[in-house]
Amino acid sequence: MRCAVVTAAGTAKDADDDGHATGAEAARGAVRGNGTAPGGRPPGGGPLPRPLLRAAVELYLDLHAHPELSGHEHRTADRLAARLAGHGCTVTRSVGGGHGLVGVLRNGPGPTVLLRTELDALPVTEATGLPYASTVPGVMHACGHDLHIAAVAGAVAHLAATRDTWRGTVLVVGQPEEETLRGARSMLTEGRLYERFGVPDAVLAQHAAPLPAGTLAHVPAGGPPLMAGSVAVEAVLHGRGGHAATPHLNLDPVLMAAATVLRLRTVVAEATAPAEQAVLTVGSVRAGERGNITPDHAELSLTIRAFTEEALDQLAAAAERVVRAEAAASGAPRTPEFTVTARSPALRPDPALTARVRRVHEALLGPGRVLDLAGSAATEDFPHFASGGQAGQGGPGGSAGAVGSAGSEAAGAVPVAYWMLGTTGAGPWRTARAGGAPVPPNHAPGFAPDVRAALPVGIEALELAARQVLDPGPAGAGEAAS
Repeated sequence: MRCAVVTAAGTAKDADDDGHATGAEAARGAVRGNGTAPGGRPPGGGPLPRPLLRAAVELYLDLHAHPELSGHEHRTADRLAARLAGHGCTVTRSVGGGHGLVGVLRNGPGPTVLLRTELDALPVTEATGLPYASTVPGVMHACGHDLHIAAVAGAVAHLAATRDTWRGTVLVVGQPEEETLRGARSMLTEGRLYERFGVPDAVLAQHAAPLPAGTLAHVPAGGPPLMAGSVAVEAVLHGRGGHAATPHLNLDPVLMAAATVLRLRTVVAEATAPAEQAVLTVGSVRAGERGNITPDHAELSLTIRAFTEEALDQLAAAAERVVRAEAAASGAPRTPEFTVTARSPALRPDPALTARVRRVHEALLGPGRVLDLAGSAATEDFPHFASGGQAGQGGPGGSAGAVGSAGSEAAGAVPVAYWMLGTTGAGPWRTARAGGAPVPPNHAPGFAPDVRAALPVGIEALELAARQVLDPGPAGAGEAAS
């Protein structure tokens, strides 16, 4: 996930001069010293204990070495569930039919705050050279979800250990299939998340980003959405297979797909105004097995990104029109399939909640290390937590027209706050700023968070944000329950 920084004064100087961690022992260096994040810690919690940080680092290293793809996050869910149970949470598994889980930490009457983390990794071959690199061929935590899990586990550990300083309920959601934009709505609708566990007073999440480690970033008040909305589509073009030596007897779907891809790249310019920020990407083309065989079909995977529901609708309709028109122009024997597999609205953090969270982050790190963030064309399914999963309906078997826009009456029903967690060590950051090798972004084979600087800040950022929702003070006698 590439993020544009509007204000970044005084950020890199506070990061670790050694760059990212170069091994398990270096990563565990995060727990040495006094165990506190730079800048101290606002009242209400006390410094993070070194055993807590050590446990969080060890969880991160383990998860990074054992990534799991979307829909297959069983081991990752096991590890998170065990940590949450060890901190006194009641854990429910298989929420939504996949590997989603919910941990509940009750501490007397009071508000409910939901902390969300993702479980899945990406089909990327790691090229970091780290000793704790992925041991799974072709799979990597290239988006920082392992860091998110470790930070959530650390935040819950400290909240559980300091129950005398807060009241209320902490819900922890371990969400699968974020990378496919399916997991959040599955947990909310199929898993009946809010019906079973209660509607939270606020939902919080953070995301690793190639910003200086030891910094946080929020969208400024009155700014654009933090992330774009998106539509994910699978299209199948049908041809007529046969021997490569007899092209006159076949109908080549590879040529049909090639023409479709080129035509799709013009859709944004033709279907939206020049001022509209929108992106259409064909990320995958699949056809055939051998060079001497004309296949009978070709498959395209594409994503559409925009900051308004109207633009998403226009682009999806235009993309479907192009796919069908190219098939017709080629004389395809069958109408192509155009299936919307997922849809998510733009991410608009709640302004009031974000302002409260930002203030405590600035108290933790200092204003110079809490940055303003411009909107990004990256997408998330996190916005569904604001609407209970009712926004942007759609799924397999539906066409673009069958996928409804995010309902304005549902959007914002639950306040959400979402911020970026810097992960780039000072060495790589300064090199990039000086015109050297660019910082590997999210989804790149070289993405390597500086664990020593990023993880302690991630733990404290999430915990202190949760305390902005929970009531202060101890639960009454006999009220606390796990």
